[in-house]
Amino acid sequence: MMKIEILPSLLAADLGNLKDGILRVAESGADALHLDIMDGHFVPNLSFAPDTSALCRKVLPAGFPINTHLMMTNPDKYALTFIEKGSTTIQYHLEMRDLVDIRALAEAIHAKGMRVGLALNPDMPAEVALPFIDYADEILCMTVFPGYGGQAFIESVLPKITQLRKAAPTIDIMVDGGVNFETAERAARAGANQFVAGSFLFKQTDMKAAVTELRQRCEQAFSACII
Repeated sequence: MMKIEILPSLLAADLGNLKDGILRVAESGADALHLDIMDGHFVPNLSFAPDTSALCRKVLPAGFPINTHLMMTNPDKYALTFIEKGSTTIQYHLEMRDLVDIRALAEAIHAKGMRVGLALNPDMPAEVALPFIDYADEILCMTVFPGYGGQAFIESVLPKITQLRKAAPTIDIMVDGGVNFETAERAARAGANQFVAGSFLFKQTDMKAAVTELRQRCEQAFSACII
């Protein structure tokens, strides 16, 4: 079975005490820290800069992965900077495929020894990703429209996850948005194996216990995934 991975999103941390939020992720048993980068153009919000990745790298244990989601119109301008600052996976959106050379950016990221994630908004069909799957280490299916935390999970994305899992049985498929115990189980049954959770995990008194339970539930649900 593919590895189930849980990634708390730093966007949901107390922004006045990011160090504490980063340490909570490191101590939770999570598989990686998820960093949401918003440019105020591709999405209607602003968030972190490359130096936030540097802060995460400074606080996290050596080798702890930083999964960085570039919600930007020009990810090619910033991807390598985030890698230099400590990010280990760079995700960027296929909605930008007419403005950004998807393959060239993937090659540049891989040349640095890092992972490539290709992202799809909820209304972007799986067919858009199929020609690019060979360039990616993971596919991110947004289960909310990006820009703000705390939104409700969009159920209509589930068939897209299954379609991508059938097309690429060995690739990592991630969901991000409205993830909790119940929605994560549904996404796992559809074929997802990576789960970003922000508000849900950071509001837990015991994040470690919540990460453990979320992983266990997703492992059980994923084992029932029939592809």
